Amino acid sequence: MRKSEVIAAESVACLNSALARLRDIWEEIGIPEDQRLQRTDAVKRHVNLLLTRMIEEEENLRQRLLKSIDVCRKELHTLCVELQLPPFEEEEEETTILQLEKDLRTRVEVMLKQKKERMHELKLLKERDQDLCDILCTSPYHIDSACVPSLQELDQFRRHLAGLSAEKERREAEFKSTKKQIILCMEELDRLPDTSFERDVVCEDDDAFCLSKENLDALQLLLIQLEEQKMKNQILCEELRSKITELWERLQIPEEERDSFAVHMTGSKGKTIKALQDELNRLQELKLQNIKRIIEAIRLELSSYWDKCFYSAAQRQVFVPFNSEDYNEDLLCHHDAEITRIKQYYELHKEMFEGVQKWEDNWRLFLEFDKKATDPNRFTNRGGNLLKEEKQRAKLQKMLPKLEEELKVRISAWEEEQEQEFFVNEKKFMDYVADQWETFHQDKEREKQERLMKKNRQLEEEMYYGSAPKTPNKRRVLGPSTPSKCRKLNGTSISSSSNSTLRSAFSGTMCHSPVSRPPLCGGKPGLPSRTPTRVFKTPQTKRLEKNKENMSQLNGTAMSARTFKSHKI
Repeated sequence: MRKSEVIAAESVACLNSALARLRDIWEEIGIPEDQRLQRTDAVKRHVNLLLTRMIEEEENLRQRLLKSIDVCRKELHTLCVELQLPPFEEEEEETTILQLEKDLRTRVEVMLKQKKERMHELKLLKERDQDLCDILCTSPYHIDSACVPSLQELDQFRRHLAGLSAEKERREAEFKSTKKQIILCMEELDRLPDTSFERDVVCEDDDAFCLSKENLDALQLLLIQLEEQKMKNQILCEELRSKITELWERLQIPEEERDSFAVHMTGSKGKTIKALQDELNRLQELKLQNIKRIIEAIRLELSSYWDKCFYSAAQRQVFVPFNSEDYNEDLLCHHDAEITRIKQYYELHKEMFEGVQKWEDNWRLFLEFDKKATDPNRFTNRGGNLLKEEKQRAKLQKMLPKLEEELKVRISAWEEEQEQEFFVNEKKFMDYVADQWETFHQDKEREKQERLMKKNRQLEEEMYYGSAPKTPNKRRVLGPSTPSKCRKLNGTSISSSSNSTLRSAFSGTMCHSPVSRPPLCGGKPGLPSRTPTRVFKTPQTKRLEKNKENMSQLNGTAMSARTFKSHKI
């Protein structure tokens, strides 16, 4: 049994006890029966009224609870729609009205709190979005402020604001960087902000600048214009400096004067340009005063560039003013134009010319080594020079064909790219190389023929006159003449007074005179002619003759001297 039922039973018992007590009092007092009925009826009416009132109050409470339940259900439905949540489903378990009302009311309060929080967050996000839009000059994020946003909408809004914040930081960094470059360019150009936009960029605070895409584009355009102007000034300064340096060299300006102007040889500010222009004008006036010396300097430089470009004599003669002696400003202009043209031509083909020059240097070195190879004095070999030269010569013989092939490939690629032919001394490079090799081989063949002809002539002379000794005989150094001494030669005493005769005899052995030789096919008059006989010498005989070379020479000298005396007699 429930406690409420027990209390109800106790209330009935209490009511019965109270009525019984009232009856006892009434009897004791002696109240008549009709009055007892009246009094009992009054108690009944009073109790009924009290219970009725209580019942009405409780019924009202039930009605309020039911009404609250209906209201909560409606609010829940509305909130679920506003919050874009699935419909609220009540629990299937049997619950009392009071519990149901409490659950529904609690759920409504929770959902109202969610709605309030979402609306508050939406308000903050919209305020932040408005601030970013004001800075970036963009349209606000489209979202209905009157409706409760869903969780997905709030998340998308947050991501949108995060993107705007990142864009703002990027634009701020771009603005600061561009602003810094613009200020540096203006300082370099000695320029102050002219327009209102330039003043907003340079003079105002960074926070006051609107970071719109249009403003940033205008900022980039301003920077590009300033950089172009700066580049033009730099190019102008470089041209002025180049012309000034060239005129310094031509006019032979002293170093002290150049050093005093060195402060203007860097930078490209307005005052620097003005100083360079003034210096160039001054040098131009000096140039007009020294035209002849300038033209001669240009001609020297022009000749050096012609050499670098491998110009032939015919190509050099095309520039007729080179030989003119009428020194005037027109002639100087012609020379300036020609030196400018040849410099541009050299720079355009510089890589090719350097490669050809490298081949020329190696070719010249190869010819030098080849010439040294035919020099008999190279066998002295002091300090190992012969071995070094042979190694370098072998290295050049291997390197030249490789260099030629490399230049051939490079020149072919260049001709394909430039759509024109590459000439060296009015010839294509490979034809020029082939001519050099052909000339080299022709010279070698001519030298070979000359050596062969020389050898043939020598053989003819030896056959006709006899062979000369291949190695010179060593002369004996005669001492001072002493009357008391005498020299013995082949058992014969020769006094010092006969030194002149002996000296003449020695000189006769060193150079055989054709007059002293008898003709090959004739003899003395009156004598029968003899047929020359060939004497064959054994190797032993040859060695003996070589070992006794000096004695035989002396004997021959003595015999020739005696023969000369006999002929004289």
